[in-house]
Amino acid sequence: MSGWAIVAVVAIVVWGIVQMSKARAGIISDEDGNETYIGRGDEASRAEIEDTRREIEQLRERLHVLERIATDNNTMDARERARIAAEIEALRAPGEPSLDETASTSHGKEQSR
Repeated sequence: MSGWAIVAVVAIVVWGIVQMSKARAGIISDEDGNETYIGRGDEASRAEIEDTRREIEQLRERLHVLERIATDNNTMDARERARIAAEIEALRAPGEPSLDETASTSHGKEQSR
């Protein structure tokens, strides 16, 4: 064999090893030569994917709770409750302390002890 034939055989073998390594790592090439990572099919990556999905679902649930907290005070029912509470406070006897004043006074006494 000539020197160029040996170089060609070695280059083909190296190219084959590189392609097999990419395939094991989960990298494939389309007909245009664009490489895409498709992931490995082993149990560790499947468990990692499942953990990630679970975490995303938990974060979505937390987001829904935060959205509900942020919007509950702006609903018609919440405004109606606040209006009724203000009317009740306005109708209390002038000498009688309101619920807010009672709570802040008792809280202030506890802090001063």
